[in-house]
Amino acid sequence: MSLLNVSGISKKQDEEYLLKNINFIQEISQKLAIAGSTGSGKTTLLKIIAGLVQPDAGEVLFEGIRVKGPLEKLLPGHTQIAYLSQHFELRNHYRVEELLQMANKLSSADAEMVYQICRVDHLLNRWSDELSGGERQRISFARALVTSPQLLLLDEPFSNLDAIHRSILKSVINDIEKQLNTTCILVSHDPVDLLSWADEIIIIDKGKIIQRGRPEEVYYFPVTEYAAALFGKYTVVSPELIQLFPSLKKDNRRFVRPADFKISSSGVQCSVTSVSFAGSFYEIEAGIGKLKLTLASNDYYKEGDRFFLSLK
Repeated sequence: MSLLNVSGISKKQDEEYLLKNINFIQEISQKLAIAGSTGSGKTTLLKIIAGLVQPDAGEVLFEGIRVKGPLEKLLPGHTQIAYLSQHFELRNHYRVEELLQMANKLSSADAEMVYQICRVDHLLNRWSDELSGGERQRISFARALVTSPQLLLLDEPFSNLDAIHRSILKSVINDIEKQLNTTCILVSHDPVDLLSWADEIIIIDKGKIIQRGRPEEVYYFPVTEYAAALFGKYTVVSPELIQLFPSLKKDNRRFVRPADFKISSSGVQCSVTSVSFAGSFYEIEAGIGKLKLTLASNDYYKEGDRFFLSLK
């Protein structure tokens, strides 16, 4: 039996569909990511799964039992599903240990393990109004986990965090799945967060699922330009591009990514129009006649340089 079965979920607001006929299954320990632009329905979907928003149609089954919405329960929410919003809040004028003990359902030893995994064991004696944003976010994680959920719903957990705290939080999420056997659904607007973490990605556009698959599939074979844009730079495969690179026709691809091109000793000649340093590589904009391509290179080129380009 699957851990989660989302079947025919729809939700309207002012005669507009926030979600329309959403269907998917999640297995135990499967890392599932949901991608989409702002307003596509991601947060509403997570809240319906958690039992915090009532759907207009369809049902959510958790371990084969229907999740009741807030119109059916005095206290909304499911005891085995924890929803962590990007707008996390902690009560002021409490010590961290007190806040965690209020929610704790674990033994002392298990709770201590959660604090260590979340990197908050050294913060237990601190006051809640003395914490940084990254520390508050990790404590919110710990507070959700000490309720002993089987499913953790993470809604933009990295928003408003600096690079150091983002890196720490990513490690925390990986450890949650490995050490606590907690299954997660992750929503993020950053493609790197999703592509590097997920087993499967679901793409939502205007409340509908338009694509789902492994990270490699949704990145290299997006079904629409909207889906392509969610995961970074791309070039539309046009008749002119196929004429230059005939192998694109048999590949049946609609878009190509910067990593699909390579600079070689032969191929199609192009001219550099701009160069941007991206840390571990250079992002190069190149022109071939009227066509503009984006590619990645480990070597530096300056505007006006010419080279040959081929497909990997």
